[in-house]
Amino acid sequence: MAVEVGDRAPDFELQDQHGVPVRLSDLRGSEVVLVFYPLAFSPVCHGELGAIRDELVPSAPAGVRVLTVSVDSMFSHRIWADAEGFTFPLLSDFWPHGGVAQAYGVFDDVKGQAVRGTFILDGEGVVRWKIVNEIGSPRDVAEYRKVLEEL
Repeated sequence: MAVEVGDRAPDFELQDQHGVPVRLSDLRGSEVVLVFYPLAFSPVCHGELGAIRDELVPSAPAGVRVLTVSVDSMFSHRIWADAEGFTFPLLSDFWPHGGVAQAYGVFDDVKGQAVRGTFILDGEGVVRWKIVNEIGSPRDVAEYRKVLEEL
C-alpha cells in the first residue's frame, strides 16, 4: 500500500553510510526530505544526489533534514559518499531487502530496487508532498525547495 499525502510516514531505522542507525521518529520537530533512489553509482542517481548536495542542502530552510534511501549496502554507500562528498545520510535498505521502500509503496519487485520516490514530511512526521518517478526519469530538486518554502 502506497503512502499518500496526509498519511503519517511509516517509522523506520536504517544504517547510514557510517553504520550509524538513523530512526525517522527521532527527527520529529524537523521537516524531512526522504528520497528513495534505485542504486548508487548509476548515472541518473549520481545526478540527482549531486543536485541534492549542490542545490538543496545549501539552500534548504534551517532544520530541514535530508535522508536518502536505496537497497545498496552501507559499504557501497560509504565509498560513494566519500567519493562524491555526500554529507547527508545515505541509508541502506539492504535487509530485509527493500523493506522500507516496500512500506512506502516505492519498491519495484521485478527489479529488486526502489523507484524514484520522494516524500516531504512536516515536523510531526506527516507526508505533505510526494512524487514518484519512473526509474530512468530524474526528479527536479527545485520542486523540493518550493514545497519546503510553503510548509
